[in-house]
Amino acid sequence: MTDISDSEPHDTSTGYMRRIRSFVLREGRMTPAQQRAFDTLWSRFGLDYRGKPRDLDASFGRQAPHVLEIGFGNGEALAWASEHDLARDFIGVEVHGPGVGRLVNALAARDAGNVRVYRHDAVEVLEHEIAPASLAEVRIWFPDPWHKKRHNKRRLIQPDFAALLASRMVPNGLLHLATDWQPYAEHMLDVMEAAPGWRNDLGPGQYAEKPAWRIETHFERRGLKLGHGVRDLLYRRV
Repeated sequence: MTDISDSEPHDTSTGYMRRIRSFVLREGRMTPAQQRAFDTLWSRFGLDYRGKPRDLDASFGRQAPHVLEIGFGNGEALAWASEHDLARDFIGVEVHGPGVGRLVNALAARDAGNVRVYRHDAVEVLEHEIAPASLAEVRIWFPDPWHKKRHNKRRLIQPDFAALLASRMVPNGLLHLATDWQPYAEHMLDVMEAAPGWRNDLGPGQYAEKPAWRIETHFERRGLKLGHGVRDLLYRRV
């Protein structure tokens, strides 16, 4: 789950835009095992933010398509996907320390070689560490919906963010969004249908059936228990 914080001004080459972050940090206490993941395993699975384009092939030691998951929460979906899709390399971005530690321990337990993890703001990672046209897929599943109308501007999926994602995708690259909050699903649909460089994979204005590659997550189960319907959206870079 991805949260975003208060906006602040940011200048870009295309003019003034509101600056968003991909999270609000609500840090819980890490268990000893999660802390050991940072102390002993980070050099193997972690990517330290440096603020400059990264050679992703060098990070994994091979050439393969790159899949980015933003806000992976406790990492259950990312761990499952990487185990069942060994031909691709996965980059996870999350700021919540306990979730990052939990995922790193899970990766170490099965000696995973196709996952690397950032503990950093996803917007800054995309802007400064991910080179243009280097991602085959981006997954943003169950981001913070910011339910209150006055907070809607804090939602991650906004026109400027859609443009940033488009610049980092290979042609025909896939953007997969999912939410259990209907007003946010409608917001996502409105933003992406109007976003240059994107095409709805199911046809204009259409939601997708849940793809087989997205397992049911903790946040999804919580939403379903509350009676929320889940919406998936699939867009291709054109």
